[in-house]
Amino acid sequence: MTASVSIVGAGPNGLTAAALLARRGIDVRVYERRSTIGGAASTADVFGSGSRVDLGSAAHPFGVASPVFEALKLEEYGLRWRHSDAVMAHPLDDGPAAVLRRGLGDTADALGVDAAAWKRVHGHVLNHIDDHLENFLGPLLRWPAHPVKMARFGIPGVASANFLSRRLFHTDAARALFAGSAVHAITPPSKPLTAAFALLFGSLGMSRGWPVAEGGSQAISDALAAVATEHGACIYTDAPVNNLDDLPPADATILNLTPARAVAIAGEHMAPQTVRRLRRWTYGPGTFKVDYLLSEPVPWRDPRVGEATTVHVGGTAEEIDAAEHAVVAGRLPRRPFVMVCQQQVADPSRAGTTQGTILWTYAHVPHGYEQAHPGEVAGLIEDQIERFAPGFRDLIVDKHETSTAALERWNPNFVGGDIAGGSMSGLRALLRPGLTINPYRVGRGLYLASGATPPGAGVHGMAGAWAARTAMRDLERGR
Repeated sequence: MTASVSIVGAGPNGLTAAALLARRGIDVRVYERRSTIGGAASTADVFGSGSRVDLGSAAHPFGVASPVFEALKLEEYGLRWRHSDAVMAHPLDDGPAAVLRRGLGDTADALGVDAAAWKRVHGHVLNHIDDHLENFLGPLLRWPAHPVKMARFGIPGVASANFLSRRLFHTDAARALFAGSAVHAITPPSKPLTAAFALLFGSLGMSRGWPVAEGGSQAISDALAAVATEHGACIYTDAPVNNLDDLPPADATILNLTPARAVAIAGEHMAPQTVRRLRRWTYGPGTFKVDYLLSEPVPWRDPRVGEATTVHVGGTAEEIDAAEHAVVAGRLPRRPFVMVCQQQVADPSRAGTTQGTILWTYAHVPHGYEQAHPGEVAGLIEDQIERFAPGFRDLIVDKHETSTAALERWNPNFVGGDIAGGSMSGLRALLRPGLTINPYRVGRGLYLASGATPPGAGVHGMAGAWAARTAMRDLERGR
């Protein structure tokens, strides 16, 4: 008899699990509360006239490098990666911007006196990027596939990004470039283990790039859904699941949810100690998202910044650290760290027929932050961009603000605006969600697959892949 699996949530991890299970001949049914699929990888016409604005994730260093996306051959189902000439740029007040390019030499040589140190610290990671991805894109409480490389990575990786960069680099440019990559952990770069994020994100950029998906991040979700349905999976939209007992009987259920939502709908099917562990899971800082329609591209003071799809706006490494410490302490910094994506640089289709430029931005803010007045956070984002691109405000035609509360209403996995599925600070980056040998199995025939499980946040599908593999093993063993 054919095994059956229900999946709650049609985000990238849920859809990845669905595709893998359906390819194995398992009867798969996916239930999505919204009218469209995609979760964090969704795109919509926010400004009209066919504009394509990413509602969640925008650039995809882990997506283009994802082993499971490669195995599923998503490019045969319509996904097209688009790269810009520069991978990422980091503007500075004094002097030219720091620019991350594909190629270790091209990036390092522009850093002057820090070129040799940049090559030395990134070289081993970049040259063995696939082995390092195999080590890190899964649960860390296991014997690594490449233990020697894991040990070599771990020596600098356990340090804070700022500690390591102060000892390696002499210039603000190199230090800021390193810190900006570290802050993808949404934690201060002076915290332990943030050097690991800096090394991995930087090396991915210099080897695989940080591309965007042509037509929007929705293309990733659509490709995953196409694989799943081609092999017989059924995807139901407008199908909220408020209790596990609302679902038809199945041999296994995978929850593409963060711990709070998982406990809410399925806690009675979990052991008490599992419920306690999931309830103790800590959520991290929030993000406040603002999308802009501009009359023309951003007038960056350093024109090279305009060549990058991703821009880190935050000033020096010290400024970024101060801003992130304020966020963790519950204060809105006057100069927040701002992530900017200029997808049109690589994908001109994003504006549709608006004859303008779409700009995707978000600022790190305290968890669940409520504005003191309308437009408060958007104003700070605009101040930061204007700082490095005088005249930016004059180009704003329209804007669309999404607060931390609005993010959570749109996607309940974004608790308090936390887009990472839980705090990435310290050991929480490694032990997700909490200390457990098997982070995916949360009950008999019940599995968790989200950014709260290893390897963490990011549109790479690996949490879904590991949950699906765990479920398949259990089904084969008759558990």
